[in-house]
Amino acid sequence: MEKEGLPPYTEVVKPWAERRRRRRIFRVVAASCLSYFAYSAYKISANTEKPVNLLSATRLQEDLATCAALQRVPVSPSGIREYNKRYVNGTKPVLIQNATVWTGEPAPGTSAEDAHQGKGYAWIQSDVFIEHGLIKRVAPSISLSDLPTEYETFNAHGRQLTSGIVDTHSHAGLGSLGNLQHDENELSSDITPYVKSLDSLDPLHPEIQWIKSGGVTTSLLLPGSGNNIGGEAFLVKFAVGKDGGRAELSQQDMLADPDHTWRYMKNACGENPKRVYGKLGEKGPFSRMGEGWQFRHAFEQARDYVKAQDDWCAAAASVGAENMNSYLPQELEWENLGAVLRGQVRVNTHCYTIPDLEMYVRLTNEFKFRVYAFHHAHQTYLVPDVLKRAYGGTPAAALFGDNMYYKVESYRASEKAGKILYENGITPVYVSDNPVINSQHVKHEAAKAYGYGLPYHVALAGLTSAPAELLGMGERLGKIKAGFDADIVVWDSDPLSLGATPIQVWIDGAPQFEDPVELKKPLTSPIKPDLALAEDHDESESSKDVVFTGVTNIRIPGLTSSSEFKGPATVVVTQGKVVCAGSCDAEVHTAKSKNARIVALRDGYLTRPLTAFGSGLGMQEIMQQPETYDGAVNDKVWARTVDGLLLDAKNLFAAYHHGVTKAISAPIARAYSGISLRGISAGFLTGAKTTLSKGAVFAEEAAVHYDFTLNGKSDANPSISSLVADLRHKLLEAVRNNETIVDTYSEAASLKKVVEGKSALVLSAHSADTISALIRLKSTVEAASKVSLRLVILGAAESHLVAKELAAADIAVVLAPMLPWAQTWDQRRSLMSAPLNNGSTIDFLLESQVRVAIGVEEVWETRDLALAAGIALKNSQGRLSEQQALDLVSTNFYEFLGLEVPKAESEFVIYEHSPLEIGSRVVAIADGSGKTDVWL
Repeated sequence: MEKEGLPPYTEVVKPWAERRRRRRIFRVVAASCLSYFAYSAYKISANTEKPVNLLSATRLQEDLATCAALQRVPVSPSGIREYNKRYVNGTKPVLIQNATVWTGEPAPGTSAEDAHQGKGYAWIQSDVFIEHGLIKRVAPSISLSDLPTEYETFNAHGRQLTSGIVDTHSHAGLGSLGNLQHDENELSSDITPYVKSLDSLDPLHPEIQWIKSGGVTTSLLLPGSGNNIGGEAFLVKFAVGKDGGRAELSQQDMLADPDHTWRYMKNACGENPKRVYGKLGEKGPFSRMGEGWQFRHAFEQARDYVKAQDDWCAAAASVGAENMNSYLPQELEWENLGAVLRGQVRVNTHCYTIPDLEMYVRLTNEFKFRVYAFHHAHQTYLVPDVLKRAYGGTPAAALFGDNMYYKVESYRASEKAGKILYENGITPVYVSDNPVINSQHVKHEAAKAYGYGLPYHVALAGLTSAPAELLGMGERLGKIKAGFDADIVVWDSDPLSLGATPIQVWIDGAPQFEDPVELKKPLTSPIKPDLALAEDHDESESSKDVVFTGVTNIRIPGLTSSSEFKGPATVVVTQGKVVCAGSCDAEVHTAKSKNARIVALRDGYLTRPLTAFGSGLGMQEIMQQPETYDGAVNDKVWARTVDGLLLDAKNLFAAYHHGVTKAISAPIARAYSGISLRGISAGFLTGAKTTLSKGAVFAEEAAVHYDFTLNGKSDANPSISSLVADLRHKLLEAVRNNETIVDTYSEAASLKKVVEGKSALVLSAHSADTISALIRLKSTVEAASKVSLRLVILGAAESHLVAKELAAADIAVVLAPMLPWAQTWDQRRSLMSAPLNNGSTIDFLLESQVRVAIGVEEVWETRDLALAAGIALKNSQGRLSEQQALDLVSTNFYEFLGLEVPKAESEFVIYEHSPLEIGSRVVAIADGSGKTDVWL
């Protein structure tokens, strides 16, 4: 048998090529198996790897708990409580008896439609019992047997009682006394959602006390409007430290809601961020287009942040937090804005114009968040339907009463904005923007809105229940109702009346004033809502012959045709002149034969025209727009107002329409952050079209003006002392100079008239020390000239401290504003009235027999001159008569300056109701030009 066909016993004997092929196959298979096992091991390892080995299990569980908080949408606090969490142990219960109470709600059973019209709302006679920081009972007569053994009693004696005022736009406490430092704007970036206004709050700022003395118990402290997203706002109460009934002095203790239910944020549109950041070639926003991008970019990043958090939370819920290989994404930069997108933050946005409002409404829909209020909101009344398109609900409008025209954005504003908005289903609330308006007097903003036609109950709600609802605290603040926080004000008169002043304020049941001053006022009934105020009388016609009937008060001495005439008078006007005031039977017959217009008045008032003094009226139109000024004069030029008057403008018309037919204005040296006057003022008609119109300028040289406020300092005179020295030198030089001055328009010529007693010298000053220096200056110059100077102090915030000295020196005072406050360091000793002190600055001046008048600081305030005089009258405690109050804003200026008083028969204003009360309106004006304007 041949051996070559038998199988070998071993591979060794196989041919080499075959063995090599088989080994290659084996290696490939082995490598494949190894790769498979390695991959399987990797997968097993990946699937079983425990992040706990690398990450903190505790933190992961905390992150998982945070997920639940992130998804939680706040529910506004409501329901009956046993005690207020802000209650401080030891605070005694209080029974307020015999009060006239505004509960803030319509009577039970009132339909929504009727309530909207004001039906069901009423002031009721009631007692109020407060305990544990809460209103426990509101009833006509609370039985003493139902009360605890120890409590305090406060007898309201029929006075009116409301909840504390809630101001939803304030920067109170975010700066310093005298405006020395500013902490309300974080301007390091245009987008700063991460900053908190609470970090800037100074609980010891004096303004907190005087704001509270105006009945304001709660404020939303907003960051400023210098950037598009300004940061987080905080709701605080103004009870501070032990004097306010608190256990401690701290920022934290001022927070209105200890549960931190809602958060708040400030956004801003328009000119402010553009002004701060809009520099050519640099990071903007430079335009409104840029602002839209800044907002969208910020919200896009916040949306991405929220999505990253939601993805993490979903994964953790699925596999368990312990199996996550990262922590929950958390970034302080976007946390607040992320909370906005989650519905946990109530956004309040500063927006004036239609482009801004509509852009922001689109933003809310694009990113699905709610804006709760537009602030300032001057053009909201034009586009209510745009507001109704906002995501999540229609925002409210946080408004001033009539502070407008101060910037381009506010130039289309309307006094009737609140009325129009309410008629269109949008809630108006009234705010101070403290320090723009002193929040102590924010009630006057709502009062003016009532005067412009907003229903009475809505105006009151705009200070109390409406802002509380807007802030998510509608079941805690803003009403007098069992279970609500015991934030209460007892007033000496209707809170919507001029000069209304708290008698006492309680916050969380604690009285805020240990020994409050109560002004001597008669007990008056609440305002009876006047539905006629809602009527529009915006159109006027010029008439030569007019007969006015129903004139109940003639406040121009000597004008009544018969001293024996009593009862409502008839006033007959022919060719712009009063030809009869009394029964006037013959004159009426003659007028009717000429087809004279007949105007029947309700409670008609005939007065002299009012005069605006001390503002830039006629020299600047839009305060924040230098292009609308005459311009700023410097120390090297002696300017005259008559050469720079800018007439026929909206601010002038507004003044005219409110009975201010005349103005005396001086050249402006500086403006915007306080006005500085220097040069020769002129007297002019606010209704004139040009300076060449008939009678347009009634005094080309009304007075000589210099500024001794902080704004008066310049490179030439950098100190108050140098300003005084410079003027003293010039006046004494004028006394010594016996030569004829060739340039009759020069400063030297003007001062020569001053030292000869032919021209008045008006010196702007606030500090009592500066006023003292000016009193000495007058004495020095008079000793040299042997002539009495006609000197007037304008501004005069601290003049009460030297009232007797002013009277002795025969120096007149024009208060501007009438109710001064510490806006600047030289006003830091301004006097706050009741309940803090027994009287205001004007009361101290009147008591010392100082000759006094009321001026204005800012142009927009001129329309409110009569109201300022009304406040002075109401709180004068008998020092002023109605006629004297009117003289404060009319004839006194002419006496001070030595000018001719307007002619009674050809320059007058006719009102329905007293111009010194809310709800008065101008019906007719004659300014001496030969015509009578009548508002139909």
